[in-house]
Amino acid sequence: MTRQSRHIPFERLHNFRDLGGYPTEDGRSVRWGRLYRSDSLAELSGDDWERFLGLGIGTVVDLRYPWEIEARGRVPEDASFAYHNLSIEHRPYDQPSLGPEVEVGPFLAERYLEVADDGVAELRQALGVIAAADGPVVFHCASGKDRTGLLAALVLLLLGVSEADAVEDFALTELATGRLLADWRAAHGDREPTWPGYGRAPAEVMTLFLAALARRHGSVRDYAANALGVDEALTEALRERLLTPAGAEGAEPEAGTGGAGEAGPARGGAAGTLGTAGSGETRTEAAGRA
Repeated sequence: MTRQSRHIPFERLHNFRDLGGYPTEDGRSVRWGRLYRSDSLAELSGDDWERFLGLGIGTVVDLRYPWEIEARGRVPEDASFAYHNLSIEHRPYDQPSLGPEVEVGPFLAERYLEVADDGVAELRQALGVIAAADGPVVFHCASGKDRTGLLAALVLLLLGVSEADAVEDFALTELATGRLLADWRAAHGDREPTWPGYGRAPAEVMTLFLAALARRHGSVRDYAANALGVDEALTEALRERLLTPAGAEGAEPEAGTGGAGEAGPARGGAAGTLGTAGSGETRTEAAGRA
């Protein structure tokens, strides 16, 4: 599958991707059409909404702060999916207003480490929700880059995907950077963000973060086990849900479909639910979160 075709096209979503197809260390692969990552789903309407519903998604995990949801909206309610708000970040910051001297890689890697330290309860909950879901799952933040990228890397590595593939997946947001910037400019009177790194997702960010996490905890799996309380049962549940059976090869979807051909639960299934979210941190500009 090409880098471009992993992105599923929407008119108002810019960073919606299927996490399927990545090979694992035991010879299996991540199933297509089971786990998606995205930017904010609040923009869904019209044809975009129908396309989203057509993916058969049964669970939405919103990683944003409650105040972001209040200010910018959430995915429209529908009986076909459950909704969980799990705010994994506890120290807000305003990316567009950073100075041009701030280096993208080291700065964002340090913010991710803060999330890994502060958001252990919510990250553990998110992994549990993904493992227990009956149908396809999508998790998202604002731009589908930072908070979403951290959780995506964690899931992929727990599944046995290589670090190189997890880093490459993170960097695919670079294909959406132009549209994310265009949205920010449109919402701010055509101004430019003062930080040239806004909307960027260079591989260096995830590489530095994973290396720092390994230095602190021994490995990403040790972090998950010792800091998040992820036991072997949860890891196996994730693998059972999200990986192809041993010896089987997952069929590659047609370009641009992102594996949507695998049917999820029919509409009218589980009622939407609202999970708990992060604490009442000081607000920053909602538009400045990624």
